[in-house]
Order: sequence, then C-alpha cells, then structure tokens
Amino acid sequence: MEIEALKSKVVALGELVESQLRRAIDALAARDPEAAEEVIQGDSVVDEREVELEEDCLKLLALYQPVAQDLRFIVSVLKINNDLERIGDLAESIGRRAKSFCRGHAIDVPGDVQTMAKKVKLMLRKSLLSLVELNPSLAREVLSVDDEVDVLHANMYAWALAQVQRMSEHAEQFFLLLFVSRNLERIADLASNIAEDVVYLVQGDIVRHKKSI
Repeated sequence: MEIEALKSKVVALGELVESQLRRAIDALAARDPEAAEEVIQGDSVVDEREVELEEDCLKLLALYQPVAQDLRFIVSVLKINNDLERIGDLAESIGRRAKSFCRGHAIDVPGDVQTMAKKVKLMLRKSLLSLVELNPSLAREVLSVDDEVDVLHANMYAWALAQVQRMSEHAEQFFLLLFVSRNLERIADLASNIAEDVVYLVQGDIVRHKKSI
C-alpha cells in the first residue's frame, strides 16, 4: 500500500512539472508575461512536493527496511524525484526567459525551438507513463529521441549566432531563445535519466553507459 501511495505522489509531481513546462513554452510563444510569471511563482509548489516525496521515501526505508523490488522502486523514486525537481527549475528558468523575451523586440520563436519543445514534452510524458506502467519498452523510446533534441539544439546555436551577426541590436532576444533551447536540451537529458531509471527498475539493466553501444 505504501508503495502505491509513493507511486501516486511521484506521478502527481511529474504531472505538475509537465504542466509547468507546457505553460512556460506557451508563455514564450504567446509573448505572455503574466503567464510566464505564473510559472515562476509555481516553482515553489514543485519544491515543496519534492521535499515531501523525499521524506516519504526515507521514512519507508527507515521503518520498513524494504528488500528486492520494493527497495529498487524506492531508490528509483528518490532519483526520479530529484530529476523532476530539476526539470521544474528549468521550466521556471524558461518562464524567466519568456518574461524577459516579452519585453524585447517582437521576434518569432523559430521552428527548431518549437520542434524541440514538442519532442521534449513528449519525452517527459512518455518517461512518466513508462514509470506508471513499468514499461521498459516505452522508456527506451524516450532514450531514442534524445539525440534528435541534441541536433536541434546545435542548429539553434548556429542560428542564434548568425542572427546576432545580422541584427546585433536585438542580440539579447536571440540569446534568450538560445538559453531556452539549452534548457530544453537539459530537460531532455533529465527525461532520459528517468527513462533509464525505469529500465533499471523493471529489468535491472543499467543503460546509462550503453548509449553508444
């Protein structure tokens, strides 16, 4: 029963973080500073949930001394909990960049950023679903997309530098978009971490060092 309650709490935290990310990206695309501020303020709730979940995990370890699969699950949740909190921080960072972006010259958010955002949001959703379903195949789908996000970020880096050279008076806007791209790339890495933890949880297979094999 305690394990099921723990699963419910980590899923709820994941859904909250996913909502934060979606709202941050929407605020950037819509140039909505009020929505961006809501994301910034919402990060404190993510932090509170993260602390609560960590305390729950530590209590279970201390009181019940779980073994085998239950122990592996609790350890995985501790790691996933930390990754979700970091994703929440990055979503807040995107919200801050979006708020600053809204104050500057009107520039369209490039397609690569929007494509990255879609892929990253799907990676996060699938990583959480793989945890709920204990589905390693779904988790491995997440890992397969990470390289695609890396390529898009590299494209964004080249694009931003080219735009700065062309329109140096709007350099801050282009660098803000580049920071958003970097945050999305980091969120993709964290979603991959969650997926790797699910593979380990279900199959006992450590895939973190096997990506290039």
